[in-house]
Amino acid sequence: MLAMDEALGFITKGCDELLVESELKERLRLGRPLRIKAGFDPTAPDLHLGHTVLLNKLRQFQTLGHEAIFLIGDFTGMIGDPTGKSATRKALTRDDVIENARTYEAQIFKILDPEKTLVMFNSSWMGEMSAADLIGLAARHTVARMLERDDFHKRYQGGQPIAIHEFLYPLIQGYDSVALNADVELGGTDQKFNLLVGRELQKHFGQPPQVVLTMPILEGLDGVQKMSKSLGNYIGINEPPPEMFGKLMSISDDLMWRYFDLLSFLGGREIAQLREGVAAGANPRDVKIKLALEIVERFHGRVAAEGAHAQFIARFQKGVLPDELPEVRVPADGDGLPVVQVLKQAGLTASTSEAIRAIEQGGVRLNGEKVCDRAAQIAKGESIILQVGKRRVARITLI
Repeated sequence: MLAMDEALGFITKGCDELLVESELKERLRLGRPLRIKAGFDPTAPDLHLGHTVLLNKLRQFQTLGHEAIFLIGDFTGMIGDPTGKSATRKALTRDDVIENARTYEAQIFKILDPEKTLVMFNSSWMGEMSAADLIGLAARHTVARMLERDDFHKRYQGGQPIAIHEFLYPLIQGYDSVALNADVELGGTDQKFNLLVGRELQKHFGQPPQVVLTMPILEGLDGVQKMSKSLGNYIGINEPPPEMFGKLMSISDDLMWRYFDLLSFLGGREIAQLREGVAAGANPRDVKIKLALEIVERFHGRVAAEGAHAQFIARFQKGVLPDELPEVRVPADGDGLPVVQVLKQAGLTASTSEAIRAIEQGGVRLNGEKVCDRAAQIAKGESIILQVGKRRVARITLI
């Protein structure tokens, strides 16, 4: 058992904010396993590396002997989390949510200890709640308080519609903490308002308010927006090792350090030494390989990681890729662009007809894989490496 200060340092490592530290110390002094809650809405079937920032913190609590509650928001998933959105989210069907949720349990145990993890679904209590109960819950918060939330405030000021059911989302997430009698809730920095609603509702229901611990948001491959499947800038934890390795190698040298800080299990001093080495002239690509090997091994094992590394080297043979790739930002309307247009706009081909010929002749590679379909789409927000022949290559981000 770690001493108080040592345990607190372990818990808060990498976190953005802890509310309230004195309350966490008080709970730790109780000497019992704490109930640590983190909720995930099954809006897509795959978890990605952005999710693992929270999952890694849950795992740290488990190593200290506490109980992790992995809450699948199958009820809230049908509402759609409005956090950070400028418009009402499209609601998912019950079938969509259940299908996505089915994949989560298998994925989380690549990180969490099954013996110390309680998997719950919030439909277990919300599905039993009557209309009168829901009205009673809604009566415990005001519209004025809801409008204090940044995204709601901006939408209201900008004349963007806010549906009534969106106000219910923070209340239901907060009530989940009541139903679970949570000691601590984890969430991204964008979830702070919702986590604090949980504290207030626990007080209303006579429970000690949960401690709130927020974690930084991991940027996606574009280095700008949060990692998201809908934006196409994600790395799924179930992706094949070569694809995962290639995506990690495609991130910019600056973004690499953010990934080290939020995803790597290396100590702070080790990461600092890597930074110092690059500053002194070491090749950032070699350091990025170290990161890619660590992450791929975590989810697929050492043999698969080494195989993915070998495949990457085989694809990008020595001398084919320069140490520093030119970076190009290509504007895209709608959801993305066909690869032939990306090739032209990035300056890798003189025209779309040249791009089509290069694809038909097998001379175009996307993240190391040969492009066979000239109609293939590149999603907006995605960051990729496109290569034409042996000498024309660039890291491209669609914006």
